[in-house]
Amino acid sequence: MKKIISLFVAMILATGLVTGCGSKTAEGTDDSKKVTIVTTIFPEYDWVKNILGDNPAKAEVTMLLDNGVDLHSYQPTAEDIMKISSCDMFVYVGGESDEWVEDALKEATNKDMIVINLLESLGDSVKEEEIVEGMQEEEHHHEDGDEDEHEEEETEYDEHVWLSLKNAVAVTETLSAKISSLDPANSDIYKANTEAYVSKLKDLDNRYEEAVSESPVKTLLFGDRFPFRYLTDDYGLKYYAAFVGCSAETEASFETITFLSSKADELSLNAVMTIEGADHRIAETIVDNTASKDQKILTMDSMQSTTSKDVSEGASYYSIMESNLATLKEALK
Repeated sequence: MKKIISLFVAMILATGLVTGCGSKTAEGTDDSKKVTIVTTIFPEYDWVKNILGDNPAKAEVTMLLDNGVDLHSYQPTAEDIMKISSCDMFVYVGGESDEWVEDALKEATNKDMIVINLLESLGDSVKEEEIVEGMQEEEHHHEDGDEDEHEEEETEYDEHVWLSLKNAVAVTETLSAKISSLDPANSDIYKANTEAYVSKLKDLDNRYEEAVSESPVKTLLFGDRFPFRYLTDDYGLKYYAAFVGCSAETEASFETITFLSSKADELSLNAVMTIEGADHRIAETIVDNTASKDQKILTMDSMQSTTSKDVSEGASYYSIMESNLATLKEALK
């Protein structure tokens, strides 16, 4: 797989070198001095925008996954690779879904680029993926001749670090310091913006703590993938789910449905949770197999499909996490 990705990136960059020679405008204007920041996903993009505020340096910020493509199925375009190659700062998650990044960075034309890998930045805060009771494990199919390669499986980490407000604070502060190093003339502005934004995040974090502590229920049940482990761990919540957060599975087994339905009955849960998306069939089937058949189906937004259109309509990391808090309160009644 890595050889295929390497060849793919090399072909894109070779094409870009041929077609990208005319990157200046017709008037000969060179925009190379403008600070350029490329982010892969929406939360990173929004954190950067909050740090920049009114953007005194007119920095150019790009969100690569802007059309609702999930992080786990995203493949960069030639234009994406070229943007990364020449940018001043590149921010990405750093998990298994981003294995294409290593090859893209090897060919970067800007050797002074600041690269921020969220998983590396957060260090010991990063968690391994876990399989909890009742969760359906994903099947791994190895190609012929790959037995030796897979004899020792690599540790898989939960990539959804942005769904912890505590992680959001830590990453925002890291991004702020790096942006200030790119534009020291406006560092005081970035520092003030960061302090104000971090204060909001910490206040929301406290509201989550309060909501969970006051709730009689301490368990969430997801009839879906489960990307919210960082959030549940932050507040001491227990969870059950059909699949892990990065699973590509779309059909739950009879055993999984039966277990989750029984657990909803056993714990007298009033809601079965889903993540964003139109397909809630698994959650509906779980409800149909409970004794009462009256659980609400509630959706929490994991921000894996936020689009540029959502951004233009006012979506923000803070507003989505605040909306998730309202949903969480409803689920824990």
